[in-house]
Amino acid sequence: MKIQVIQGDSFWYYSQLSGIPLPLIIASNQQLNPNQLMIGQEVSIPGYQAVAYTIQANDTLWSIAQSNQIPVDLLLRINPNVQPTQLQIGQTISLPQRITTPIITDVNNYTYEKMVTDLQRLIELYPFIQQQSIGNSVLDKEIIELQIGSGSRQKHINGSFHAQEWITTPVIMLFLNDYALALTNHSPIRGLDMLTYFETNTLSLVPMVNPDGVNLVINGAEAAGSQQDFVLSLNNGNTDFSGWKANINGVDLNNQYPALWETEAARKPDSPAPRDFPGYEPLSEPEAIAMADLARARPFEIMNAFHTQGEVIFWGYQGMEPPASETIVQEYSSVSGYEAVQYVDSFAGYKDWFIQEFRRPGYTVELGSGMNPLPISQFDEIYQETLGIMLATLYM
Repeated sequence: MKIQVIQGDSFWYYSQLSGIPLPLIIASNQQLNPNQLMIGQEVSIPGYQAVAYTIQANDTLWSIAQSNQIPVDLLLRINPNVQPTQLQIGQTISLPQRITTPIITDVNNYTYEKMVTDLQRLIELYPFIQQQSIGNSVLDKEIIELQIGSGSRQKHINGSFHAQEWITTPVIMLFLNDYALALTNHSPIRGLDMLTYFETNTLSLVPMVNPDGVNLVINGAEAAGSQQDFVLSLNNGNTDFSGWKANINGVDLNNQYPALWETEAARKPDSPAPRDFPGYEPLSEPEAIAMADLARARPFEIMNAFHTQGEVIFWGYQGMEPPASETIVQEYSSVSGYEAVQYVDSFAGYKDWFIQEFRRPGYTVELGSGMNPLPISQFDEIYQETLGIMLATLYM
């Protein structure tokens, strides 16, 4: 929601009027200098939307404010062109309405386009969420990174490295929505005051690493565009792509990293396939390169890669993981019920490379149980299990 600055205004006063914590207003208006607000400037107030109201007989701004439990000053600032003493019956004004429920409600068949639509709405309502493109997929879809928080401790979570594991994307998206709701409504999540973590952390999220593959699994061969005949040939002519893990080039993005890549390549398919082909060389695919560049650009203290399935957390690589990794994974295991597994005979993954390159805690978290792609009926249970891990990432 946008309001207009009048003489004597400050971000602190907007915080008092709206009940939105001052750090969120500052983070939502990074283009403005809080100490030099200019009359007529627009300021974003997160956690609100403007809704239309039609003036009735005997209405005044004071009576409208009273009946809607809104400060008159907030009403004045959202309606800068309205003359309070000259209201006309039938005239339309804007009312500030606090957002108290999630906007992400449709998590089934969560395509790239569905994610982008939800993100546009989330950022409109919560402009303290920052969005940027970190690269493009083979089919030129933007690989989107989101950041929430103003703190110096940088943490990271990603999802949908594997196409058929797309359920990890709405898990991350709903957490982002719940986090923003908790911040703007002064409501804790599992007893935790989320503003504390907003001010100490900057949480990086890449909800969908493999957008082309996700759309292929959900929408079928047509989603491959110019690659349609190619993916059909790799899939033996089968139009059911539910078993597809790779990107649209038939490369498994989580076998793309230079961390014992040669060992993995020697035992995996040697040409493009729906799953497991590590590419002809490490970091050949644009999606894998984008994720490597992101990790190199940021000092992530903790990295979580969300996959499905198995209800396990893999946390070691060749003894290169730091001692803190075990402390963190024990907490993850405690809050989720997932089993912590230090080593596994599988290499070249993002987690492996992250630990090797930075010697920091990195995790592959296998959400849910059953056969991929996991049924959407498991979503609520998976979300509750994973919520503990995402919260622990902020407080560890």
